[in-house]
Amino acid sequence: MQYEKLSRRQIAQQVAADIEDGAYVNLGIGIPTLVSAFLPAGRDVILHTENGIVGMGPADPDAPLDLDLINASKEAVTLLPGASITDHVVSFAMMRGGHLDLTVLGAFQVSEKGDLANWDTGAPDTIPAVGGAMDLVAGARQVYITMEHVAKDGQPKIVRECTYPLTGAGVVDRIYTDLAIIDVLPGGMRVRAMVAGLDFETLQALTGCPLELAADWRTLAPR
Repeated sequence: MQYEKLSRRQIAQQVAADIEDGAYVNLGIGIPTLVSAFLPAGRDVILHTENGIVGMGPADPDAPLDLDLINASKEAVTLLPGASITDHVVSFAMMRGGHLDLTVLGAFQVSEKGDLANWDTGAPDTIPAVGGAMDLVAGARQVYITMEHVAKDGQPKIVRECTYPLTGAGVVDRIYTDLAIIDVLPGGMRVRAMVAGLDFETLQALTGCPLELAADWRTLAPR
């Protein structure tokens, strides 16, 4: 079977295409930060970063580097017209108070119930750091996850139960991987899209919990 996985940028493009007009959105570290570069022209999306920016724009390669103007990944960003800068108290109040429509985060594991583990694998020489993820998953109206479908050792990252410490229980609404887009529903996980050339049986074999194929599933076309 021949199929091509999506790149990290292509995963971000899929997320960007699904964000609704007028949404207030937090972008986490890693793949999520790429989403800002692919928001469709004319779509009014207000980006929030937990270090204190509301109205964040993508980096400007022609602008002088300003190390005081960065996102949560410590990458240079810009301010869009009407943007504001806040301290951590106000930024976290937005996160905890239900003022964000969506947060996009990375993950080590997601369970079939939508449990999220994204801050500690217990691996040697790593420093566990949950940051604001626990606040985000508790306060945002929706949680989208971006990640590779399997870990570097080939083990599924979508599992029956998480074996890593949880960031939040039952918080994930949708998963975007390099192979598929999967909705997390009360009755289980439903595949809404797969990369070209990949069949459902192969995707199921790479997943650690049962999947259901949506009747209207579509083929993921790299953008």
